[in-house]
Amino acid sequence: MMTMDAESSISKQIVELVKNQSWDVGTHLPAQMLADRLRVSRQPVNTALALLHENGLLTRERNKGYFVADGFSEKASDIVQALGLGEGDIVTSVYFRIADDLLKGELPQEFSEQLIKLKYGLTAAQLNAVLSRIAKEGWAERKPGYGWIFSSMLLTPDSLIQSYRLRLALEPAALLEPGFRFDHEILVRCRATELHLLNGGIETATADELHDRGVRFHESLVEASGNAFFIDTIKRVNRVRRLLSYRSMRRRDRYPEHCRQHLHILDLLEQERNDEASALMKEHLQYTMSSIAKIGDILQP
Repeated sequence: MMTMDAESSISKQIVELVKNQSWDVGTHLPAQMLADRLRVSRQPVNTALALLHENGLLTRERNKGYFVADGFSEKASDIVQALGLGEGDIVTSVYFRIADDLLKGELPQEFSEQLIKLKYGLTAAQLNAVLSRIAKEGWAERKPGYGWIFSSMLLTPDSLIQSYRLRLALEPAALLEPGFRFDHEILVRCRATELHLLNGGIETATADELHDRGVRFHESLVEASGNAFFIDTIKRVNRVRRLLSYRSMRRRDRYPEHCRQHLHILDLLEQERNDEASALMKEHLQYTMSSIAKIGDILQP
């Protein structure tokens, strides 16, 4: 059964997708298309669509499905707030408190569920939701028998830089793989995301939204390489670098340049100028490493 937190998250993602893509009133929203875009199964998407329909954001036609209604004329942030789908829920709030406390050294590496439950005042359901999210994102795991342990990786600025050095070796090479094939629809979607961020999204996105959008851009390019080893490696790196990535987003002035560089890489790939795109990807990652070095004080415990 899907939790209420998961239902809200997917509903929120659908709202943002409709706004980011500028889909007009009457646009059909097939569940399978949304499931593919959001990388989830159809069942939670159908539940989320029903929720949006109940709140007047979608219309529904028998045997046809759901369609965009005129409720999307408001800003995405206002829609999310009105539906109670925002980031103010206890699970998300505690998730970020745990991340921050871990980076500040205020939590032991090994911990019990009872410690987290009492320290953050959680119900059993909230505790399960928080720990499930943390485990899914790879920065803690259940120990054999009893208790949990936080990953020791990527808790210092130096380890974040090391993760970028691995990406510097991998991502430019991925664009030169002989089997590289970049689906045009994915390219269009990546471009729309970058334009949305430049058009105010950088300031309004939450830390996890901003992180996930960057992750999706880079993983989409590596996935186009067709090299399963490259794909597996980049996904593992992106999972474990999440904590310091969140903290680095307290300073977002570097992101407009990131978006412009992403757009330039997409332009080159669309023209099949992969050699130039690879060289630019290397410059882009080096620029990011330089930017991170300048905000070392934010990343310190």
